[in-house]
Amino acid sequence: MDIQRASSLIKEEASRLGFDACGIAKAVPASTEALFFDRWLAAGAHAGMKYMENHRALRLDPAGLVEGAQSVISVALNYYPRVKQAPDAPRIAYYAYGQDYHDVLKEKLRRLLAYIRGIFAEAPDTLPFEARVFTDSAPLLERYWAWKAGLGWIGKNTCLIIPGRGSFFFLGEIVLNRALAYDSPVKDRCGTCTRCLEACPAGALETARFLNSSRCLSYLTIENRGEIPEKQAGRLGNRIYGCDTCQEVCPWNRFARPAAEAAFRPKPELLALNKEQLSAFSPEEYARLFRGSAVKRAKYEGLMRNIRCLIRNEAEKKNTETREHSG
Repeated sequence: MDIQRASSLIKEEASRLGFDACGIAKAVPASTEALFFDRWLAAGAHAGMKYMENHRALRLDPAGLVEGAQSVISVALNYYPRVKQAPDAPRIAYYAYGQDYHDVLKEKLRRLLAYIRGIFAEAPDTLPFEARVFTDSAPLLERYWAWKAGLGWIGKNTCLIIPGRGSFFFLGEIVLNRALAYDSPVKDRCGTCTRCLEACPAGALETARFLNSSRCLSYLTIENRGEIPEKQAGRLGNRIYGCDTCQEVCPWNRFARPAAEAAFRPKPELLALNKEQLSAFSPEEYARLFRGSAVKRAKYEGLMRNIRCLIRNEAEKKNTETREHSG
């Protein structure tokens, strides 16, 4: 089959499956990204995520993940919520409102891959068909490949921004050993805007596109397994899992529209969470409420650590207000 026709059919099927964007890039080493990635690691900006130091060659060359890789198909799936928690509720990042995105995206990607296999089965090739699906599940530079595949550009807040749609998207990939018609990268459209850098509550965005994880509230409340440093803990506000600030202030997210994927809709119980309930949160309640949720990434101990920070911040805020009032 003609590669242009095959590429068009793949994108049509991706849309039918519910993906909001689909693009294709040539699978070549990400040499332009290597210097930045090495500098980020050398600065220790990956904090306690030591796994980022592993498999460097795989991160920079998809051929290490699929032998003879020729193409990277990149897809995006919207997760922006229609209904949100109240402003004063214990905040959970939007991406974790519903079902774990790994499960949702992988199921859709597997269905897309089955379709692609069918396309190439109709045009027998001497080379056995090889492909794998990924979504934050392998050492693959997802935002880089989404950019190369023409989905959007990497913003100053390090998120992939899709023109006219914003950045509240999950990314996924299919790497395969077949040539396709390739899309062109999208030009950077952040311009002179620095709202994300200025709004970051912990100063984690030290410069454009350079995130210091050791300061990032998302890292500290999710990936971090130790205590949260006092300075950063004091900046959590009412966040207990993740942080959306750098995306919420981005002008491009004025175009964000509610996700169509039902699996990402939050449970009513999550929307109703309050500080009093969480202060006595048990392992059983945690397991029940967050079954099948990305929140389990933080584990019960991590979430309770975050809740203790929230309660402490609330107490300090009240003490400050009392002193100011009495003074």
